[in-house]
Amino acid sequence: MKTGHAFRPSNKKLAVFVPALAGLLTAAIPATGLSADTTASTTAPAAPAAADKPAPLPLHQIEGNGGIFSTLSAYLVNPPRNGEAVGRPSVGFAFVDIGHGQNLEALTVTETPLSRLELGYGYNNLELGNLPLDVYQKTGGALNLSESSVELHNFNARFQLLKEGEFDQKWLPAVTLGAHYKYNASYDDVNSQLAGTLKAIGVSQKDGADITLYTSKLFTQLPRPVLVELGGRATEGVWNGLLGFTDKYNFLFEGNVVVFVTDSLALAAEYKQQATDYTAVPGLIGKASDWWTLDAAYVVNSHLTLAVGYGHFGTVLNNQANGVWGVTTKWEF
Repeated sequence: MKTGHAFRPSNKKLAVFVPALAGLLTAAIPATGLSADTTASTTAPAAPAAADKPAPLPLHQIEGNGGIFSTLSAYLVNPPRNGEAVGRPSVGFAFVDIGHGQNLEALTVTETPLSRLELGYGYNNLELGNLPLDVYQKTGGALNLSESSVELHNFNARFQLLKEGEFDQKWLPAVTLGAHYKYNASYDDVNSQLAGTLKAIGVSQKDGADITLYTSKLFTQLPRPVLVELGGRATEGVWNGLLGFTDKYNFLFEGNVVVFVTDSLALAAEYKQQATDYTAVPGLIGKASDWWTLDAAYVVNSHLTLAVGYGHFGTVLNNQANGVWGVTTKWEF
């Protein structure tokens, strides 16, 4: 369906606000059964006890939300601990080798100022690899794509509607609603250098707004805890917005399953649908494929997590990306 554009401020100077937002952000997650360090003060009887530090989960998802790699979690990142007025910030970095010289880097930061509110920002940079050369060769030199990468800014706000087990109902999952404004800072230049090709194939906008709804439930009745997270996304973005945005919303499914093998090691599987409501350009801009990844995350200590993953991304721009490798890390203050 066609939608209005109330969420479409198109001023390129929006990127100026990134450092300001990054300075404001913080986040967290409820305990998942993993071990957590306790840092209670014992030096002065009259002093209040320091807040406990839970395990640094969930991870940072590449768009700057609590999640795995490409999918989200209904749990929030680094919320206020007992006795704290506000949560503390978390920062992360991800690198993904897509192949053919195409790499995706992500810098992420979250802040959870209230127990139910997570704010986040994600900077994504996609190296275009061999795409500029293919454009030049397949158009006989008629088009020259001088951009070597595209930049996407993600601004996120998520509100936890339900906490897991709230109202003394152990069966209740966590439920979180999110709003995500995305701005592709490279769209105008790329579209111009391609002589309006992006707009002609239906990728007509440089920004868009996603809406997400996620539910998370930890099952502890099994030999090891298993976390199931299911979500939906309304989006106009093509490849998360890295190519740009259409003027129609797609309603897509995404989710993950996480097994906590030990208190420090978790294995995860993700699935994420991608929008395809645009016209492909043979050999240059293919139809996006759904993503799936397999991930392993290790809790180094109560502040640091490291993760590695293998992904099947199908078509990405002009190439097949079916053996994708990546690493992510997150630090909670």
